[in-house]
Amino acid sequence: MTPALKRHRETIGAMAIALLGLWVAAQGGLILIPLGLLIAALGAALAVTAWRRARFTQGVHAPGMVELDEGQVGYLSPEMGGYLSLNDLTEIRLMTVRGTRMWRLKQADGQALLIPVDAAGADRLFDAFANLPGLDTAALVAALDSPPPENLAEARVIWRRQATLGPR
Repeated sequence: MTPALKRHRETIGAMAIALLGLWVAAQGGLILIPLGLLIAALGAALAVTAWRRARFTQGVHAPGMVELDEGQVGYLSPEMGGYLSLNDLTEIRLMTVRGTRMWRLKQADGQALLIPVDAAGADRLFDAFANLPGLDTAALVAALDSPPPENLAEARVIWRRQATLGPR
């Protein structure tokens, strides 16, 4: 299987579901038309998500690996690493450090975790980030498509947790 097919296999499967739905709708009838259109809409929605996930995935070139386990993100490498809870995450930035593009994940207590976008397992971060309140997955993918910032001061903020007021 070619790398492009492997990368987009989920998108191809979702498009097959959409086409199946259109075929069912084309059979006609009071039940098959709405059912087919529902299946086609579901397939199209899955295809959009799969397409974004495929665009988010980078080749593995950085040392270390990303772990995602029960609401915790971890990055382990010979040079750096650590863990943080997604519930404590307050900010996601995309930055370039010594020529390597990295996600900078910041916790409420100020600690930060740097994860190279091309580390093994970094593609799993898409689903973890997509569950954050108010995160726009299209903006997340667009950030990876844009040219890297020139310096650390230009690190792009992708998401920031909105402050919530406590009970009154």
